[in-house]
Amino acid sequence: MAQKPSIPKGTRDFGPLEMARRNYIFDTIRSVYALYGFQQIETPAMENLSTLMGKYGEEGDKLLFKILNSGDFMRDVTEENIRQDSTNRLATRLCEKGLRYDLTVPFARYVVQHREELTLPFRRFQIQPVWRADRPQKGRYREFYQCDADVVGSDSLLNEVELMQIVDTVFQRFGIRVCIKINNRKILSGIAEMIGQADKIVDITVAIDKLDKIGLDNVNAELRENGLPEEAIQKLQPIIQLSGTNDEKLATMREVLKDSETGLKGIEEVAFVLSTLGSVVGGFAADVEFDLTLARGLNYYTGCIFEVKALDVEIGSITGGGRYDNLTGIFGMPGLSGVGISFGADRIYDVLNQLDLYPQTVTSQTQLLFINFGEAEAAYCLPILAKARQAGIRCEIYPDAVKMKKQMQYANQKQVPFVALVGENEMKEGKLTLKNMETGQQQLLTPEELLQQIG
Repeated sequence: MAQKPSIPKGTRDFGPLEMARRNYIFDTIRSVYALYGFQQIETPAMENLSTLMGKYGEEGDKLLFKILNSGDFMRDVTEENIRQDSTNRLATRLCEKGLRYDLTVPFARYVVQHREELTLPFRRFQIQPVWRADRPQKGRYREFYQCDADVVGSDSLLNEVELMQIVDTVFQRFGIRVCIKINNRKILSGIAEMIGQADKIVDITVAIDKLDKIGLDNVNAELRENGLPEEAIQKLQPIIQLSGTNDEKLATMREVLKDSETGLKGIEEVAFVLSTLGSVVGGFAADVEFDLTLARGLNYYTGCIFEVKALDVEIGSITGGGRYDNLTGIFGMPGLSGVGISFGADRIYDVLNQLDLYPQTVTSQTQLLFINFGEAEAAYCLPILAKARQAGIRCEIYPDAVKMKKQMQYANQKQVPFVALVGENEMKEGKLTLKNMETGQQQLLTPEELLQQIG
């Protein structure tokens, strides 16, 4: 007996019901992006490894799916290379391409490559899958969709404000209560300066970004492993455990970082975003929290950083992003600032499922099924089907003239709300019988009356 096929861990199949729900997510996000003037682009699933490597830090590089060169990929590899090369170095000999890890780095590559065609500031959105060679677990997949929006070519913090408004609007439409956490990489740099460890900024941010996942003791242990002296670690404790209102935290950090020009600039940027959001006409539904433990481990962030958590479901971040002033400089275009957010569609899907927040119209599929009693009856039904579809009614005819019981079972299993029956008597009168599958009620109607009844 042949072995039953399977799919790789960390990936999922999506049937018709799941796809209807996923399309609801994508369409909702897409419509909000359009409201704010963003235009859609797409980039290839695979990029040159030279585009991807070194953009996500050492940990990110380990999570890149690398694609073996076509043909004789071992041709230029010697036994000495195999013995002496590091894993990453050997991989670069065998692989020239990799699956994209996110949509931001490919977007930066796109901006540099197509600079002469773009009108700045350029507002783009992108909804495509990404891949990470991560350990699969609840809420974490190896293949998943991101729904990104970015603005490049503008330093204005109004872009950060509008991105937060987009986040708020999207989750209001979904009916998900969220908390938006905000921090600034300049503040984190100022903290690193203040404790005398400016050269350890990456190690510090990567470690404290894991606070929610591994706890304070394990974060401190990781900082020690990365070479931070005990004195510096102790100075960090009251900062990463800071509590109070947003205004109180900002006031405290202004005092803590009073000798750091970089840190103070970061504080003022966060204060501007928070105060501007507070003055938005019509209010702002989401909770917004200034969180010093938020670090967003990716190295390319340089300013405000964001992360969104669902309040009613235990799951990781469902949206994140930030300012990345230097990203396009890696590709030969320095000085072009950008800021963006990314909705994690797969995690949003899980949240909506757990909270049962999908509108009824999303999950309904076929509205009307025509029972097939034979060739003549089917021919009578086809023009009515065409008119129903023109009227926007989702309908189908059972393709085979099998027993009526089997066709009705099909309608029940697909949860079709209405069934049309056409026999010899209906054909003589130019009518059809419409059955409501929920109530069992039947009506003899003209085709026009049927369209009015369902439409």
